[in-house]
Amino acid sequence: MPSTSLANGSVNGNAGERPDVVASSSVADDKPGVSMMEQLVPEITTHALSYLDYPSLCRLSMTNSLMRKAANDDNAWKALYHKDFTLEQDGITPVNGWKAYYATTRAIISVNTGFFNIIRERSLQEMAQLWLNSDYVKCIHASGELFSGYSEVMQSWQLCFNWEQGFDFQVHNVRTRILTDMAWVTMKAYLNVDAGPFLITNVFEYHNGRWHMVHHHSSVMLIDGVNQQVVVH
Repeated sequence: MPSTSLANGSVNGNAGERPDVVASSSVADDKPGVSMMEQLVPEITTHALSYLDYPSLCRLSMTNSLMRKAANDDNAWKALYHKDFTLEQDGITPVNGWKAYYATTRAIISVNTGFFNIIRERSLQEMAQLWLNSDYVKCIHASGELFSGYSEVMQSWQLCFNWEQGFDFQVHNVRTRILTDMAWVTMKAYLNVDAGPFLITNVFEYHNGRWHMVHHHSSVMLIDGVNQQVVVH
């Protein structure tokens, strides 16, 4: 019998089927049951996910099992951490992975922001709830005075809140570091008073499902070697 020619449209297949379509189909079926996302090399996937923000990455993880696996990739959360927070901690390896470290960092920053809101509102009750009720807590205000123990620390904040001039902090350069049940935050704070920026360090401990402040240290930043001192409790 005569052989089948290309003109009849059959190349090891059904008559009328285009050879280029057959070839393309065979390439796509190299890995049957595997999606295009799964066939991407990890570096490309991580790069693509790095363009997503925190809410988008969380929503992506809820679409299906494949997206959940991609969105929970540790490298993706590490990239998001560096984008949203800092590059300073590139060399660390979080015990529970970068996703948990990112979430805890967000929680700490939220608590730290709440601390400044409490000062603006002069709420001694909320300040008392923020601090850990313990004899080892410490507070050093910008005046240089040291207050030790929960009772002394609360008395110091009561003096601050009784001051006639209000506080309007502008906080910049916030950096956090977390070690299991302890975290510290460093930052610069600018006040609505005639002084240079303050350098602030806050230390938190995790107790009974909540982060509590255990240490606060505020000092006036040196500008060109000069301490622009202002008495602020």
